[in-house]
Amino acid sequence: MLTDPLERLHELRAAARGGPDPGADARQHAKGKLTAHERIALLLDKGSFTEIESLRRHRASGFGLEAKRPYGDGVVTGWGLVEGRPVFVYAHDFRVFGGALGEAHAQKIHKLMDMALAAGAPLVSLNDGAGARIQEGVSALAGYGGIFQRNTRASGVIPQISVMLGPCAGGAAYSPALTDFVFAVRDISQMFITGPDVVHAVTGERVTQNELGGADVHASLSGVAHFVHDDEESCLADVRYLLSLLPPNNRELAPVVPTGDPADRSLDAVLELVPAAGGQAYDIRGVIEEIVDDGEHMEVHAAWAPNIVCTLARLNGHTVGVVANQPAALAGVLDIAASEKAARFVQFCDAFSIPLITLVDVPGFLPGVTQEHDGIIRHGAKLLYAYCNATVPRISVVLRKAYGGAYIVMDSRSTGADLALAWPGNEIAVMGAEGAVNVLFRREIAAAEDPDAVRRDRIEEYRESLVHPYYAAERGLVDEVIDPRETRAVLCRAVAMLATKHADLPHRKHGNPPQ
Repeated sequence: MLTDPLERLHELRAAARGGPDPGADARQHAKGKLTAHERIALLLDKGSFTEIESLRRHRASGFGLEAKRPYGDGVVTGWGLVEGRPVFVYAHDFRVFGGALGEAHAQKIHKLMDMALAAGAPLVSLNDGAGARIQEGVSALAGYGGIFQRNTRASGVIPQISVMLGPCAGGAAYSPALTDFVFAVRDISQMFITGPDVVHAVTGERVTQNELGGADVHASLSGVAHFVHDDEESCLADVRYLLSLLPPNNRELAPVVPTGDPADRSLDAVLELVPAAGGQAYDIRGVIEEIVDDGEHMEVHAAWAPNIVCTLARLNGHTVGVVANQPAALAGVLDIAASEKAARFVQFCDAFSIPLITLVDVPGFLPGVTQEHDGIIRHGAKLLYAYCNATVPRISVVLRKAYGGAYIVMDSRSTGADLALAWPGNEIAVMGAEGAVNVLFRREIAAAEDPDAVRRDRIEEYRESLVHPYYAAERGLVDEVIDPRETRAVLCRAVAMLATKHADLPHRKHGNPPQ
């Protein structure tokens, strides 16, 4: 009879799920945190989770470990469904050794990562661990090496999402940094290489864990976190939404979602949203919401480098990536952080066959000694490289102005955009008319009896000759000047037309992008 063995199996499973002692769940909840299984239940479709290696235990001995061999070894691994599509997930169990990683713990994660890559399905990690398990020494460190190697091998092949739901210190922080997106939750997420005690010992600075590596720090200052939330529930709900926008792997396309939003809907509101004067600020998000399906989009790195907006949305049911200058922040100039932010986003979209829409309203690169000394040339080239290397459908729209090198970098026709569009009133030039006249006619203006009158005449002459809205179109550098109200309709038709685009890069092992 199998009665006794079945009872034993259920006893072991209950022990693995229950944690090291009856009060473990309560202690986790007292910290404002959910347990690993509770988190997985929120992430996945109800009842879809299949756990593997729930009875795995470590084999280490010494330093007290021989008396503590809990089932599961501090990590829950398995797969389930998100909106009916397969997703692989592992979640650190902070109740067991504080979620610290040991040899068996790492091997469970290695196996799951290999399965995700073989199945061609996204991988989500729910991180809540205290780093390497000190009692297991170099075996624990080698475990991290295996995770990093698999993160790198899966990069650009399957979507990888890290959700920070507790501490993540030392080498452990590098796995999330290698993934595509990092989610963080205020007050419970911390990431740093060296903690506050080490910082104080070395530099004398006193800092709390949240001040050093909290969710808002990484969302607004370091750029490590792409999304930040107030609680675990809303965070995991947004992870589900992000997964719904993405393809399962680099060989398949993102799912097409039927929409009731007409593809030919007129964008009457943009005429009021975007001021005619090139120097007047406005929020580009309003334009994006007018263009995309039902006004819905998921902005990446919203709090970091706000002078450029990178967001995922749908256009007539198809997932697209939108990159847009933000005139409401730093006038929409490109600087080091904005270049890095957009370059990474462009690379992600290209890796997973997501068409790129670029909305251009850029006065140039941010001038300044600090920007130059910190490498604006090198960092700006990252965005240029990403666009030039991208083979997905690429459509750019100049809304008002596009000056100098920033015009070229923002997916211009000359760098390979499939379609370059512009609104009437656009200005595409080496620089604005005022600046150009000050350079070209400096001596004439200085010698004139009425410098202001000469300057005005020369500005008007320059605009009529080189900066008028149809100059670029006359030379084939803009494919069409469109009515702003037709922008959604034109983009929907363009994305449909380019859906079968095929472009090959030269044979090579890999490129060598600027770093």
